[in-house]
Amino acid sequence: MQKQSLILLQSRRFLPLFIAQFLEAFNDNLFKTALVTLIAYTFANNANSAELLIAFGGAIFILPFFFLSATAGQLADKFDKAILIRIIKVIEIAAMLLGTIGFYLNDLTILMSTLLLLGCHSTFFGPIKYSILPDHLKNRELISGNALLEASTFLSILFGTIVGGLLIGVHLGATYVSLLGLVCAIIGLAASFYIPPAKSIQPNLKISINFIQETFNIMKSAKENKYVFLSILGISWFWLIGVAFLTQFPTYTRYELFANNHVYTLFLAVFSIGIGAGSMISEQIQRGIIDARFVPFGILGMTIFTIDLYFTSVPVLHPQLIGIGEFLSSWHNWHILLDIFLISICGGLFIVPLYTIVQHLAKRSHRSRIIAANNIFNALFMVAAAIVIGILSKLNISITAIFLILGIINLGVAIYICKLLPDELVKSIVSTILKALYRVKVEGAENYMAASPKSIIVANHVSFLDGLLLSAFLPDRVIFAINTVMAEKWWIKPILKMVDAFPMDPNNPMSMKTLIKHIRQNRRCFIFPEGRLTMTGGLMKIYEGPGLIADKTGADIIPIRIDGAQYSLLSRLKNKVRTRVFPQITIRILSPRKFEVDESIKGRDRRLVVSNKLYDLMTDLMFESSPYKTTLMKAVIDARKVHGKKHLIIEDSQRTPLNYKQLIERIFILGRYINKQAAKDENVIGVLLPNAIACVVSLFAIQCYGRTPSLLNFSAGTKNLLSACTTAQIKTIYTSIKFIETAGLQETVAKIAASGVRIIYLEDLKSQIKIFNKLSGIVKGKFAEFFYYRLNPKAAADDAAVILFTSGSEGTPKGVV
Repeated sequence: MQKQSLILLQSRRFLPLFIAQFLEAFNDNLFKTALVTLIAYTFANNANSAELLIAFGGAIFILPFFFLSATAGQLADKFDKAILIRIIKVIEIAAMLLGTIGFYLNDLTILMSTLLLLGCHSTFFGPIKYSILPDHLKNRELISGNALLEASTFLSILFGTIVGGLLIGVHLGATYVSLLGLVCAIIGLAASFYIPPAKSIQPNLKISINFIQETFNIMKSAKENKYVFLSILGISWFWLIGVAFLTQFPTYTRYELFANNHVYTLFLAVFSIGIGAGSMISEQIQRGIIDARFVPFGILGMTIFTIDLYFTSVPVLHPQLIGIGEFLSSWHNWHILLDIFLISICGGLFIVPLYTIVQHLAKRSHRSRIIAANNIFNALFMVAAAIVIGILSKLNISITAIFLILGIINLGVAIYICKLLPDELVKSIVSTILKALYRVKVEGAENYMAASPKSIIVANHVSFLDGLLLSAFLPDRVIFAINTVMAEKWWIKPILKMVDAFPMDPNNPMSMKTLIKHIRQNRRCFIFPEGRLTMTGGLMKIYEGPGLIADKTGADIIPIRIDGAQYSLLSRLKNKVRTRVFPQITIRILSPRKFEVDESIKGRDRRLVVSNKLYDLMTDLMFESSPYKTTLMKAVIDARKVHGKKHLIIEDSQRTPLNYKQLIERIFILGRYINKQAAKDENVIGVLLPNAIACVVSLFAIQCYGRTPSLLNFSAGTKNLLSACTTAQIKTIYTSIKFIETAGLQETVAKIAASGVRIIYLEDLKSQIKIFNKLSGIVKGKFAEFFYYRLNPKAAADDAAVILFTSGSEGTPKGVV
């Protein structure tokens, strides 16, 4: 589960609603299953009578969605949704009380009336539970919220169906069902009181009593936004497929697989868990970005596995119905389970983004009514599914053949969706390939969602991959401002299919005016302010164009840093950095900002101010998105990843250079000895060495084990060195015999030792290093990051890295941490 989901489940903004809706769906299915079981075994005289009564019960439950959804949507837009939920929960308690009376009296009329009341309850609750999410959640949280709702809905269907079927079959089962239903309704009411207020959107809205006219009005309103309407149709199609599977599972299990009701329950569990898993996977891959990028993948997957289910479902006759144990003893049946699981996972991938798009793009003033329209379409599609399946059954078409027909029709719908959303399909394919090859990570997606629709996107330009990366991973179909010459390149044209390319002629002033006009129409535009690929790894010349456009339009600027692509073979840094075939790439999106320029500044002066602001923004981008909040040791380990372990990093007058691998291994080897010899409370350790490799290794070895090195200036004189030891509370100094002799510091070292400071020579340590210690250093160096944080678990960027001292030429040396 994503961190975002865990945060929501701990938040009052979401958890009470989550509990209320889970118990609502659980109660519906608990009661429906118990009633269907009673009809089959108690109220019906024969199979035909049972089938008729069960169908009648299903119609009673779904009927309110046609007649009351319009009213439900109006009420949710007019009044505080949190208060409405409490009222609806009171109605749920009333319904369960009525059901209790029905069970006690064994009265089918009362029980059917309860089912009708529960249908009304669900009709009014549906628009509220989805339209309240954007009131309480941020845009980047909507995907997570919807994923949790969808996952919990199907799990509650599963639990309600299983518990209802099990309880009603035991002695006093009706009593148990009644009590459990009442308890769930009361808990749901209690949870509803913790839902934060969701103020009225249209307090002056007049509720129309003409529900027929209002139904047509909200269905017409849903069609006003193409993307909202297409999403509603997609959601409704999902429910058509879902209902088709759920209603056919019992018959499929009994007559095609010759298995008992426990296997049916297994199918229901696998299907429900799959929807939940698909919903959570959707949350993970969407990363808070609201778009339909993975919707085509979802429906194509549903098609493939539905058709595969047909070919896998070969009837095998058994002398009697088999149970779960015997069913799972065949690998062939595992294939069936896998198909059902993958169909439902793809369903979760398909539906979660669509619900989020409806919430995000629907007009705030009409959001509840739009969701009510969605419920009407859902009901229409579910009824259509029941009718079509009923007709096919009457024509003696087998259940597996029905699955095949569903798969073929679903393929047609998938092709239609891919035609409607060709960009999304291409984006999903390209982004999947890039993720697989370059392990692309997108950070700060919430910043992108928080920006104004009227925005200019600027990014550093480090490789020929940059345009493709941003086209694939940014959710919108943005305007891509590109030089006319570059736009004609054959390898650029496929990338431009995913964006609205805007070829800009630098010599034509009308180009910029036209682009400004587009942005003023609430469009997002992408421009590389550098104009050409970096030749150094840093920023190249920044052109003022994007800044001037932002100034003219008042648009937000969204800074993006592309990191890692400069190490690919498609950069211009070959022979300057270690390039490789597939380096890891990170896209960091920073928070949007605006250019504030004094209106009194005009003409050339204004252009200069805007140009400077853009340059400052780009340099801030490079700094803010760089890993500067880290320790020095971690920076060395990260640098090894970038430049390679064999890259030479340090050399001194001895002309024996070290590469990253050798340096890190020596740090761990020496650090182990230094840490072992130091007292537990000895935080500062002195280093008296010249500017040489040994000094660098010693400094990092001390830091690596969580202590602070103090670099002592050997030219400062004996008095100042003693003062520095006292100031930093140094008890141990590491130095070199060869260095002391060469520099003539024997007398100085003797006086320091006489003051109580322990002097340890690196030459003495070297003689103590055995083969085992070297092997240990090699292993730790191989897994440097793991061992570093294990040895120094509290390492932080703000820790003291080193203590330096002034020369003492103006008095006592001053220590600087």
